Amino acid sequence: MRVKSVPDVKFCLVFQCEAVSVPVMRRVLGDTLRRAGVDEESVYDILLAATEACTNVLLHSGRDVRRYTVMTSLGTVGCQVEVADEGTGTGPAEPEREPVVLAGRDGPRTASTIARLPESGRGLAIMRSCVDQVTLDSSPGRGTVVTMRKHIRWSSDAPLRQLRAAS
Repeated sequence: MRVKSVPDVKFCLVFQCEAVSVPVMRRVLGDTLRRAGVDEESVYDILLAATEACTNVLLHSGRDVRRYTVMTSLGTVGCQVEVADEGTGTGPAEPEREPVVLAGRDGPRTASTIARLPESGRGLAIMRSCVDQVTLDSSPGRGTVVTMRKHIRWSSDAPLRQLRAAS
């Protein structure tokens, strides 16, 4: 008798390039992963990496980018999150973008202010410290896709774990 494998759960979120999209993404992605039964430590790591990727879209994608997507695939052993934009990609210098205003402890900050902070430029390093694999695919005219993969643990009452046992 052949045991059916658990199908991947896939979902896609599409956001406007606005600062409010990042906390909304965190809420929707985090709630979805928790309700599926992913353990809290795995959820935390995935959300931190995804937050960095989405923030990079807001800061670096270019003036003409209006939207970006967050595509998530959840399987029995891992989670993959892709953050994609249709920006200028890497290559020739990108055009100046209107400043993105993000709220900080010391009041609002623009993207150019944030770029001068000591933490600026550490997004990929933070992503790599949270997940097992990060790939960056960026080319001129096609935009950028950041793919993050993480092996996950499940809570004992995870719905996907129960589905597998019933198969």
